[in-house]
Amino acid sequence: MSQYETLMARDGHTFTTYFAKPPGKPRGTVVVLQEIFGLAPHILRVTDAYAQDGYLALAPALFDRVARGIVLGYSPAEVEQGMGYRKQIATAQAVQDIAATAAVGRHAGKVAVVGFCWGGRLAWAAAAELTLGAAVVYYGGGILDELPKVPRCPTMLHFGKRDRSIPLEDVERLDAAFPAGLFHLYEAGHAFNNDDRPQNYDATASMLARERTAAFLALHIG
Repeated sequence: MSQYETLMARDGHTFTTYFAKPPGKPRGTVVVLQEIFGLAPHILRVTDAYAQDGYLALAPALFDRVARGIVLGYSPAEVEQGMGYRKQIATAQAVQDIAATAAVGRHAGKVAVVGFCWGGRLAWAAAAELTLGAAVVYYGGGILDELPKVPRCPTMLHFGKRDRSIPLEDVERLDAAFPAGLFHLYEAGHAFNNDDRPQNYDATASMLARERTAAFLALHIG
């Protein structure tokens, strides 16, 4: 069962959050953090999938800081538009929204964050600032700008070897700065998990990353 609810961050900002509830008692909570396209169908499907795995799954609409209900496609113009929205939102503001979402989910058990692209960077930032059970980063861009802050919880990171926006040198620098992280590299490019982007999607990498993530969450969240 899924629905949209309104939450409030500590600074008084209100934002929409997608709630996907598991069939039975929750194993814990997974907060899914969007790409630069808003709560797009891909992100909602990912959220629903974690609910089917038994977690209370929540996806905050982080672009509500700029404008309500933003959902973009993947054309070059919409990519530029999404990047423009992202630049208007400070990481600290987004982390406040993530904190409020995580707080709602604590009644269901331990909380993990799973973020994609921009959401991957925010997952790293949230793991450094908040009390979380685990964090998972999918091809998070710009994480180097968050250093020297590093996650304070178990963290798994997925990157594509052919990701033109995140050079392997950047991944190596992150690994050196955060040796406790579980880093996985795939024969894929950026956004390899997004099956709405056929030019990016890699089924083999996506499935393996999902299997690794599921085992990681089971270990640290329940």
